[in-house]
Amino acid sequence: MKVAASAVTNTVNTYLIISDNNTAEEAMVDSVIYNHNKGTKADPDRSAPIGLFDSGIGGLSVYLHLAQQLPNERYIYYADTLNVPYGNRDSDDIKTFTLTAVEWLYQQGCKLIVIACNSASAYALQTARCHYPQLPIVGLVPALKPAVLASKSSHVAVLATKATLNGKLLNDVIATIASPSATRVTKYFDPQLVPWVESGMPENSETAQNLRQQLQVFAKDGVDQLVLGCTHYPFFKDFVMQAIESQRLSMQVVDSGQAIAERVKQLLIANNLSALPIDGLDASLSDNQIKPPLIFYATKYDKQMDLLLSRLLGEQTHLQYHPHFEY
Repeated sequence: MKVAASAVTNTVNTYLIISDNNTAEEAMVDSVIYNHNKGTKADPDRSAPIGLFDSGIGGLSVYLHLAQQLPNERYIYYADTLNVPYGNRDSDDIKTFTLTAVEWLYQQGCKLIVIACNSASAYALQTARCHYPQLPIVGLVPALKPAVLASKSSHVAVLATKATLNGKLLNDVIATIASPSATRVTKYFDPQLVPWVESGMPENSETAQNLRQQLQVFAKDGVDQLVLGCTHYPFFKDFVMQAIESQRLSMQVVDSGQAIAERVKQLLIANNLSALPIDGLDASLSDNQIKPPLIFYATKYDKQMDLLLSRLLGEQTHLQYHPHFEY
């Protein structure tokens, strides 16, 4: 197996297994044993990994929240980079791709799965839960509820993909939370935001300038809560906060990552599946050396992916490439 490493300042070890075909054996992780025919766990294992799925690398923003709150857990990340983005796809395609990813993570023995993709959650979360009723599956919905509750102007904005903005999950929250409280919800979609994140978020780009201008538009319309409704978007949260401060806008920014991590923690405790601390650790080891690595699987490799992962995670990245992959 080919191994490459990038040396940058970091705090988490990330192991990347990349494949451009359907072979997944190299990414198998020893964990809980399932009786797939009966659809039940034969022996729930606290040490089994948590699975995360996104159409791309945006869900790593959720992983960072999880790793911070649940540092003893192991994680497997499935990025469907072959079919990204999901935001403009029809609902049937999104369901198919999502179920493929959930099944793959299920086969790795994951004790809980996070669909760390707002578009996939909007169209496939309930279907996935029906297919795996015994498996805790957590989905994402833009953090509209806390934004509505915190709004003083009764006007909030949601930045998200078309699939998320049109999906049932978000619109159910609008109908049950925002509308009864007479809170206006402005939906906003810019197809260039995700590519901007994946290109390193250059601050002098047209996308960056458009985002600054849109913040001014929101402020003039009385928006005081801005919801980042795509997992890519928290990566530019600092940029948005700086723009808000420099333009002296009265606006707060909300994302879902913290709430998702809290929900996962609650489910692990409720199901008696929280990973136990490792006994006998060398006291001289740093937190970085103690934390279990992230196993990252991509359905299609891009030569810039390892650089992008290092940039977004801000940590040293050890890459384990699929043996059949060729540069």
